[in-house]
Formats: sequence, structure tokens, C-alpha cells
Amino acid sequence: MSRYARQMILPQVGAEGQNRLARARVLVVGAGGLAAPVLPLLAGAGVGHLTIVDPDTVDPSNLHRQTLFCEAECGRSKAEAAAERCRALNSEITVEAKKQALTPANAVDLVAEADLVLDCADSYAVSYTLSDTCLAQGTPLISASVLGLSGYVGGFCGGAPSLRAVFPDAPDSGASCATAGVLGPVVAMIGAMQAQMALGVILGLDPSPLGQMVQVDGRTCVGSGFRFDAAPEPDSHFPFVASSQLTPDDLIVDLRSVYEAPEAIHPNARRLTVEALKTDPNKGQKLALCCTTGLRAWRAAEELHPHWPGRIVLVAAATS
Repeated sequence: MSRYARQMILPQVGAEGQNRLARARVLVVGAGGLAAPVLPLLAGAGVGHLTIVDPDTVDPSNLHRQTLFCEAECGRSKAEAAAERCRALNSEITVEAKKQALTPANAVDLVAEADLVLDCADSYAVSYTLSDTCLAQGTPLISASVLGLSGYVGGFCGGAPSLRAVFPDAPDSGASCATAGVLGPVVAMIGAMQAQMALGVILGLDPSPLGQMVQVDGRTCVGSGFRFDAAPEPDSHFPFVASSQLTPDDLIVDLRSVYEAPEAIHPNARRLTVEALKTDPNKGQKLALCCTTGLRAWRAAEELHPHWPGRIVLVAAATS
């Protein structure tokens, strides 16, 4: 009996759907907690080509939710360990591991090779970089985020509105799993939904997962959702760029103090405050605001926007 018989018997799959899965090329950015359910489910379903992008190594502090790994793999590349698991689960598929960060400099090429992108990275800069890139290329994006006891997953781009259409403003909190905590089952629930949405896009299920948002409250085990098919794209936004994409003509400002970051993000970077920039004489230049995650730079850009006629871009040191 075919390994896919139990799903091919579904009228929504069948032989045609299984062929679609086999032909699909999926880019998964991040091999952590969300990817722990995502990758085995996609590999098990027979998605033909998986590319896994993650720069980090397995760490014991993450094993409570990154259940794709074991203690003996601590210190090993997460992308390579995850790829090995997927190959062991299904020898019929191709799995490629890339031990590197997703950045604004390499996003275009990585997305161009995929039919579908899954954002499992847990990074503001990565999420919006992927959304901007997928919107420009017409590639579907399934993006998810989990913090504490709640999270969301949504289908963006590929003909649906982008992440910016739903979340146009800077996030209210800069908290992360490392600072605010997270429970593994909540991550697993959201990751499983992310995998289901991905299969739904590949199979062409109706209604489409694209343009749909699902929110889960792990405390009450209650979910809710809505569609955003008609959400307008924002008139303007502050794109993320890599430090390597900046030029000598740009005004580069590292918002971090020398105590936070002894070495500035770029050789030409200046250390200036937002208040100083409001009266800076170089307002005709493109302004590149830099910080660690990109969130401080985004908030500064929102404050400076009424005072700065030139273009403003953001640089996140963690993904540049």
C-alpha cells in the first residue's frame, strides 16, 4: 500500500493532489519550535522539496518546544539536524539545509526558488522581510508567531494581502520567548496549523488559507479567526535592508549605545538620538536606522516620519 494512501483517499487530495505535493518546493525559514511540527508533517505528506534555513545550533534551553531535536544534538546545526530528521522520515523527498540567516540581502533569491514560504523564525525583521519579498514576487507566505500562551498563524501574499496589511504598525512589545516565556504545546498547535495551511495552499483547498488569520489562546484552548481578503496595503512603510545594502550616500544611524554595541553596525554609522535627528540638516538623505531586532528602529522611524522628508529604512543587526 502506498505510504500516502490514507491522505490520497480524501477527495481533496487524490492522485492529482499528491502529485501537487510531490512537485511543491517549500522554503521553511526557522528550524525551531514552530518547525518542530511543521517539518515532519510536510515531509510525511510527501512535499517534494524542502529548504530549511536557520543559522543557529540546538540549545538545551529550547528543547521543551523544539522537539525535533534530542539532547545529544546540542551544539549541532538546527537546519542540518532538522533536514536529517525529514530525510529519515521520507526518503522519497529532497531536503536541503542552509545554515544561514534569512536577511534582506538573500531573501529575494531564496524566495525565488520556492512555490511557498513558511515563516517559522520568531523575528519581526524576518517576518516583514519575507512578507515584502513574497508580496513582490507573488509567492504565498504562511507566517506564525507564538509568545507566552497564545499565538497566531495567517496566510499572506500570493494574491492575498501582506503581513503589513494586517499589522501595519510596529509591534507593541519587544518581548520574545527568551524574555517572556512560552509553553511547548501552544507552539506545537500553531505549528500544526501552519502545516495544515501550507498543505491547503498546495492542494488548492477552498476557501483558501490565504487571506485567513487564526488565533489560539492556549490558556483556554479556544481559537478564533477572521478573513482579511480585502485589507488594503499601507500607503507607505519602512522596509528592512541589510547593512551590506547601504551606501556611502546614506545617513546611517545606530540607535544603540556604545555599551550595548561597542562596534556599530556599519563603519559609516553615527550614534544619534531620535531628538537629534529631528533637527539634523541632512534630511534629504536616505536614513538607515539600526538596532538589534529592528523594533527600536521601527518605532524611531514612526516618530521621525513627520520630520524626515527622505526615505527611511530599517536595519536589524540580528538579521543583517
